[in-house]
Parts: sequence; C-alpha cells; structure tokens
Amino acid sequence: MKKLFTAESVTAGHPDKMCDQISDAVLDAILKEDQNARVACETCATTGLILVMGEITTSTYVPIQEIARGVVLDLGYNRAKFGFDGHTCAVLTAVNDQSSDIAGGVNNALESREGGAQLTGAGDQGMMFGYASNETEERLPMPIALAHRLSRRMDEVRKSKQFAWMRPDGKSQVSMLYENGRPVSVSNIVISTQHDEKATQKEIREAMTEAVIKQSIPAYLFTEKTELLVNPSGRFVLGGPAGDSGLTGRKIIVDTYGGFVPHGGGCFSGKDPTKVDRSGAYMARYAAVNVVAAGLAERCQVALAYAIGRAHPVSFTVDTFGTGAVPDERIEKAMQEVMDFTPDGIINTLVLRRPIYQQTAAYGHFGRLDLDLPWEKTDRAEALKKAV
Repeated sequence: MKKLFTAESVTAGHPDKMCDQISDAVLDAILKEDQNARVACETCATTGLILVMGEITTSTYVPIQEIARGVVLDLGYNRAKFGFDGHTCAVLTAVNDQSSDIAGGVNNALESREGGAQLTGAGDQGMMFGYASNETEERLPMPIALAHRLSRRMDEVRKSKQFAWMRPDGKSQVSMLYENGRPVSVSNIVISTQHDEKATQKEIREAMTEAVIKQSIPAYLFTEKTELLVNPSGRFVLGGPAGDSGLTGRKIIVDTYGGFVPHGGGCFSGKDPTKVDRSGAYMARYAAVNVVAAGLAERCQVALAYAIGRAHPVSFTVDTFGTGAVPDERIEKAMQEVMDFTPDGIINTLVLRRPIYQQTAAYGHFGRLDLDLPWEKTDRAEALKKAV
C-alpha cells in the first residue's frame, strides 16, 4: 500500500518561533535563579512590537525587555530593512501572578488532600502524546526529521553569510512516499526563504537546491519524479513579524511529530514543568523512545491524560501499531512499573527544573541529535525489557 505524508518545519527566525524562543528565554532566566517558579509566559509580535504576557510567580527578577531584545538580535533581526529590529522595536509586558486556585491544586494534589502522601498536582488537564519510530536516526517520522534538517541547514547557510541576500524568516516542507508503512522516497520539497530586494528567483533556487536541499536530504531518497519548489510565491522580501504576526505556541505540530500522530493541543514554550502539557509530552516521548530502543516495538505511541490538581494520569495507553514484540498491554504494564508518570516523578526523572528550554524552541523538541536532552535518553530500555 502506498501513501503520501507531508510535514513542515520553520527556521529559527520565523515569527512564531521567535515568540517561542522569547518565552523560553524568559523561563530559562527565571529557572536559573528560582527552580520552583511557576511560569506561563506567552509572547506575540507584529510590526515593530513585542508583547510578553502571562502568569509568573517567582522570587526572582529578570529583565524581560532585555531578554526579548537579545533573542531578536541573535536571530538576525538587527536592521529595519530586514522588517524588524531588536534595537528599536517596542517591548511591552503584561505579567501577573499565577492564579491562586491553580497554585493550590498544584501545590497540594487531590491524592494528598484525600489523605495520601504529599504530591504535586498536574498544572492543567489535557492529553499528551509521545511517539518514537526506528525509521530515522532521530527516532522520528522521516518527513518531520528531514524538514527539520532543511530548516537547520537554511539557518546555518544564512549565518555563514554564504549568501548575503538571505534573511532570517523561512520555512521547509517535505512530502514523503510510504510503501507498506516504510518511507521510500521524497515526492516533493518546498523551501521558502526570506531574501533581499536584489536576489533573483534563479539565484535563490540554485542556492537553496545546492547548498540546502542536496546537503540535507540523502541522495537515495530522490527520484526522477521528485519535485523541488523554491520560493513558490515568487517573492519573499517582507518577512518576520512585519510580514506575519508571531505567537507562542502556534507551531505545535512542528514542535512534535509533524502530524504523524495525534496532538493533545497544548503547546510547550514558556511553561514550567508543572504544566503537564509540556512535561507530560516529554515523558511520553521518553517512554516511547525507550520501548523502541529496547527492541520491544518498531513504532510506539504513548498517550497520557491528566486532570488539573491530580497527580496520577487519568488515562494511560500504549499503541505499537502491530509492530510490538509482545502485546501492548505487557509493554504498558512494564512501563508503569519502571516509570513514574506523576508530575513529581516526571520532573525528577528528567531533571526539568533547570534552564534547558530555549534551545528546544526551534527545530523541534524531539529527535535533537545536536542537544543532550533527557527525554531522548535510552537509559530505561534494559529495565523495560526485564519488566516485560
């Protein structure tokens, strides 16, 4: 059976990703001084304006305006002719304390209030999904893995100043042909890069084909039918927040698995680890990665659900899509024996109360071979095998 699947990624200078990075930069700055802070930091951006807002309860102070400007300048938005300038843009803040109602449920979980041991409750209700596959080195679906490689390569080429006309904003997209559940070839690739007024379409196409696409996609995945679309709009001079407003949490599919598996809807960036839509998704990925690493399945999806103020998940399921070496129920039971899926268990297992988050806010939170992320480790694989 044949089918096509498409996934997209964006460069670090995409306006939504810029906002994600500002939110996580604020979070990191706070966690560096106050590990127990409660942070829900949202950022939006448009022409000449950044607004940082949310609910933050902390014992420390961080210069939010300075942090926001620093992120923008590091991304290359340092001249007005690029459409945005971190030196001169306005930065507004609208930050309040975390709701006392939410804080009460997090500080003292339902199980504790009912006479049990002291536990941290989940910071919100919701569903989280974790996934891993053996089809790529990153243990990601190949379309999203390749799309991220393209976006990262675009940023590398721009920063190297190999092409002086490149600007920070950009997107990539990969459509992959699957046969019998395995990726076999690339059907088409889309690259859109912001550029200056003088760059020609021919120049951009040649540069992106040779310096980005061919350097990122293995040759064996190309066929004579593979289509390359470079700046299909024909012009991409106005970019960044001036071309399209940015918002934290608007690239949740880019951040995860490219739409290959379900998504619970909660974003990651700007949230401290008591927010299970972030930490729960990380833990679900960690569990799935260890199942695949243990050889218990070729593909694994872990689905969690929480109730606000309760520590233990209200739902926990494992699906190996028929690739499991043993029944899914045995993997699920073993996983619950070996791992702790309460907020306290997740935070302690993955050591999440530390400033590690800004680095995840571009090119995806999973499959990051360039980073040492705790939820990508395979240190529970042997324990899972023994428990099974």
